[in-house]
Amino acid sequence: MKKGRLSKKEQKFIQESHESLSADDIAAELDRDVVSIENFILTKAKSSSVLEASYDLRSRPYWKDLVDQFSESELEMFTYHWGRIIGQFRDDVLPTEELQVIDAIKLEILMNRALKEQQKTMKDIGHLEGVVKAEKDKHIVDQDREYIMNLERQLAIYRASIETLSKDYKELGTKKSGMLKDLKATREQRVKRLEDSKQSFVGWIKHLMDNADFREELGLGMEKMRYAAEAEKKKLSEYHSYDDGTIDQPFLTPETFKND
Repeated sequence: MKKGRLSKKEQKFIQESHESLSADDIAAELDRDVVSIENFILTKAKSSSVLEASYDLRSRPYWKDLVDQFSESELEMFTYHWGRIIGQFRDDVLPTEELQVIDAIKLEILMNRALKEQQKTMKDIGHLEGVVKAEKDKHIVDQDREYIMNLERQLAIYRASIETLSKDYKELGTKKSGMLKDLKATREQRVKRLEDSKQSFVGWIKHLMDNADFREELGLGMEKMRYAAEAEKKKLSEYHSYDDGTIDQPFLTPETFKND
């Protein structure tokens, strides 16, 4: 087993393989100790992929719009989520999926905003309730009824705001969950994808033999394909007039050859 510092070639291999191979597999491939491989993955491989994805986000044309839309702390959280999600998809993200990722992170940021505002409002409610109680504890003669009514109106507004924020949070959460499902990013979908990928050829044959409806569906599909291929073969075997005036058979074989 090799000892000492990992070479640049080994480090590159680990960075490119740590998401698809286990630490044991990488250690066996490099003839290295598993512990050293795991330490490198935790300290460097994952962080470097996240930082690389983060930098990639800042180079996008829409980064300027994000700067205008979010605060510095929110942008920091945005970049963090972007790096984690892109890393999860192993940089295999199409343009439309990239927009979905952006929108999903925006929803997450807005949900955090709603929670922060809700927490602030609850603190304001607690403060006002204390002021109202202190005013009501005074002797009836010393109480300022107009002041108390004004405070209670503010409390009613704050409590209505809490309900609105809670409703907004739930709606944002529902939208975010739907978007993650569209991206196949939920744990249930990831587990299902892993289970599907583990199906062997023998298992697929067994499933084919045990499922009559599945066999019929495949058979119909194959027969439709055969008919379509025959029809296209017949069409392409006929004479075809091209734009330049020449006439020829696109599909010319001994069987389709015409004596004329």
